[in-house]
Amino acid sequence: MRTTGAQDDRTLLVHSLIALAAGLVAVAICYYWVDRPVAFFVYDRQVEKIPLFKWLTNPPPLVQTWSPLMLLLIMIRRAWGPLAHWQWALFVACLSLIVADEFRTSLGDLCGRYWPETWLNNNPSLIGNGVYGFHPFQAGDDRGSFPSGHAARTLGFAGVWWVAMPRGRVFYALVCLPMLVSLVAMNYHFVSDVIAGSVVGAIVARYAARLSNLDAWSSED
Repeated sequence: MRTTGAQDDRTLLVHSLIALAAGLVAVAICYYWVDRPVAFFVYDRQVEKIPLFKWLTNPPPLVQTWSPLMLLLIMIRRAWGPLAHWQWALFVACLSLIVADEFRTSLGDLCGRYWPETWLNNNPSLIGNGVYGFHPFQAGDDRGSFPSGHAARTLGFAGVWWVAMPRGRVFYALVCLPMLVSLVAMNYHFVSDVIAGSVVGAIVARYAARLSNLDAWSSED
């Protein structure tokens, strides 16, 4: 396996900054012209009552719940010899998911965005109270819609596999896209929340794969 080069690290940084810039542009467009119409459409058509969309929102937090145990099991397995490629990828993916969600928590407190709908402890929302927008540095779950934690977890986990085992990219996309759509379909998040969470998760995953040398490993397959 090759060692990490400074040039590759700079390239990754540039790509990350480009992704952030593109994400910010997409968030701005959605904030002014997409988020509210979509949220009202979901509410008016009662899309959130479709059971499939509710079910699709469950895997990301469930995977996070079991990630510490998975990390422990893999560390125990390591005592009996080197890990297989997929085992190392799973270890890194679990760590990436946890870190991505912590990034989301910090950004959520920083941005302080209200939710599309009222669904927990009478949280203020667009549908419930007519409130909309960002309120920076106002921490709390009632102002934590942006970025989406579900999206950050999803891309934080799947993004590692995307790099480590690129042959499965079609499968990863087919699994992740419905989960991301379900967040909007349930009015758990605005479209821009999901975009932002996806960018955060993807960047964390890419750095996790880079620091763990999974990108070099996959390039040799």
